[in-house]
Amino acid sequence: MLTLSVQTMLEVTAGELLAGPTSTMVNGCAIDSRSVEPGAVFVAFEGVRADGHDFIAGALAEGARAVIVTRADDQVHAAFRSAARAETALVLVKDARSALEAVSSWHRDRLMCPVIGVTGSTGKTTTKDFLRSVLATSLKVVATKENRNNELGVPLTLMDAGVETEALVVEMAMRGRGQIAHLCQVARPTHGLVTNVGVSHIELLGSEAAIASAKGELVRAIPQSGRVFLNGDDGWTGVLAESAEAPIVRYGLGEAADVRAEDVTVAVDGTPAFSLVFAGTSIDVKLPVPGRHNVYNALAASAVALHLGLSLAEVAAGLEGATFSKWRMESFQSASGLTVINDAYNANPTSMRAAIAALGDVPTKGRRIAVLGDMAELGSLAELAHFQLGGEIADSSVDILVTVGERGRRIAEGALAAGMHVDSVRPCATAEEASEVLDDETEPGDTVLVKASRVMGLEVVVEGMIQPRV
Repeated sequence: MLTLSVQTMLEVTAGELLAGPTSTMVNGCAIDSRSVEPGAVFVAFEGVRADGHDFIAGALAEGARAVIVTRADDQVHAAFRSAARAETALVLVKDARSALEAVSSWHRDRLMCPVIGVTGSTGKTTTKDFLRSVLATSLKVVATKENRNNELGVPLTLMDAGVETEALVVEMAMRGRGQIAHLCQVARPTHGLVTNVGVSHIELLGSEAAIASAKGELVRAIPQSGRVFLNGDDGWTGVLAESAEAPIVRYGLGEAADVRAEDVTVAVDGTPAFSLVFAGTSIDVKLPVPGRHNVYNALAASAVALHLGLSLAEVAAGLEGATFSKWRMESFQSASGLTVINDAYNANPTSMRAAIAALGDVPTKGRRIAVLGDMAELGSLAELAHFQLGGEIADSSVDILVTVGERGRRIAEGALAAGMHVDSVRPCATAEEASEVLDDETEPGDTVLVKASRVMGLEVVVEGMIQPRV
C-alpha cells in the first residue's frame, strides 16, 4: 500500500502545506470519506453530485492523517480544525486528479511486480476476476476492485499494491480515444490483455476500427520485455498484433492458439467444462460460472498465468475456485422458486448474445424469461442493433421476452417481426413496470435472465424477485 511522508507528498504534487507537520507519514489513499482507513490521505474531489470538501471532518473522524484539497476557504479550514489531530496535515493543490495521479505515479516507481493491464469490449471484469483467482494460488495479488477501472480508479488500484505484491492486475475501461493510453501512462503495465473488440462505445468512437485502435493503446504501451495476450479467434487480433512491440501470446479454441480449450461441454447447470491445453500438456477444468462465452475469459486468464510461471494444476484450481464481481452472471434461487441470472451491470450486442446463449444452456423446470433493457453507446447502430437482437431472440430458447426502455422496445419489435408470439413479448417503459409484469407472469421453476446497460437500473427488477410484492 501507498506509504509516504507529507513532505514527499508536497514535492510530488507541487502542493502547499496549509496546516500540520511535514513529517507525518501517510498509509493508503481514499477519495470517498466512507472508505478512509486509519492513516490514509483523503483527496477531496469536487464532483457533479458531491463535493469532497463537505466530508473533510468525516474523513478525519475515520482516521485520515492528511487531506488534499483544491480550495482553502473558511469552510475547509473550519472542517479541518473541527476534527484534526496534532499529526494531521492539510495540503492545497491546483487539481485533485493531477495530484492523485502524481502520487500514484510516484508509488508506481517503487513497485517491482508485473503489472497486467486488462481491457476489451466485453468480458474484461470477469477475466480480471479469473486472473486474480488464478494468480492468487501462488502469488500475492492485488487487482482492481469493483468498477475502479477509470482515471480515478486506476491510481487507487496502484496504491493498493505494496512491496510485498507479486502481481498487480489493473482493469482499464474506455470512454473515448486516448483514455487507455492515459491510463497506461499512469499504470505503466508490463503486460497487456485484450479480451476482444466489439461495437460497445461505437457512439463515442464512430466505428469498430476506431474501437480496435483505442483498445490497441494498451497493446502499444507494452514494452518489448513484456507480453501481449490476444484472443486468437477475434477478427481484430491481427490488426492489434501488428501494432505490438512485445511478443504476442494467443489464446482461443483454434489449433494455432498458444493456450487453447478443447472438448468444450456445458453441464446441466449451464457451467462449461473443457480441456486446457498448453505446451503439449492438458488438464480438465470446470468453471464455476454459467455461460459458454466464459471459456474465453478463463483462457485469457490462463494465458497470463502460464506465462508468469504457474502450473496447469495451479491455473485449473484458480479457475474452478474463482469468485466474481457483483452483477456478472450471478445466479441464485429466489424464495418464490425462480432461478435468477443477474447480469445487469452492462450490455452490448456481443454480451447480450452470450447471455441469451447461456440462458439456453441452463436447464429449467419452467420457462426461460429474458428481461432485457437498452444497450447504451451504440450511436447510429442503436436502432438496428436492438431490432436485430430481437430477431435472434425469436429464434432462441427464450419463452418470454420482457423489454425495458425505448431502445428495449426495438428488441421487442424485432422479436415480433421474426415471428415470436405477441403473448410472449412484454414491452415495458420502466424497470418498475417490468417488475410488476414479472410478479404476474412468473411461476416457480422459471429461469429469469436480467441484462441491460448499467444506466437502465435493472437491479430494481432483481430486487423485486428477491423481495416480491405482497
